[in-house]
Amino acid sequence: MAQARCTGEHSTKIHRTSVFVDDQAKALRFYTDVLGFMKKHDIPLGEDRWLSVVSPEAPDGTELPLEPSGHPAVRQYRTALAKDGIPAAPFAVDDVQAEFNRLRERGVYFTQEPLEMDTNTTAVLDDTCGNLIQLIHVK
Repeated sequence: MAQARCTGEHSTKIHRTSVFVDDQAKALRFYTDVLGFMKKHDIPLGEDRWLSVVSPEAPDGTELPLEPSGHPAVRQYRTALAKDGIPAAPFAVDDVQAEFNRLRERGVYFTQEPLEMDTNTTAVLDDTCGNLIQLIHVK
């Protein structure tokens, strides 16, 4: 079996990456109204929805599905991550301090204020839907 290598000769990209959320409607409001993403898909699927958001700067870029968290394995996974303070996803920003200030003014709770580490500046917020999210800027 051939293995894909990240050598620049292939154009493999991340198309979607998910976060599991307690309440899809609440998550959609937070991710759009507070963080500034825009809704890409909202398709009813029984009790849940195929719901995803994208950056308004890249509407055809990487999608972030807001997945329902009802499966027992998901609950254990998210509980363990939160307990250990591990973010479920990192989001790139141009200026961590400015985004921290903007979101804090909007009532967002941060578990880690902006912190410079070598070439990275990070902050970690609570998305109100069961996840920690890292904001990151790489110099």
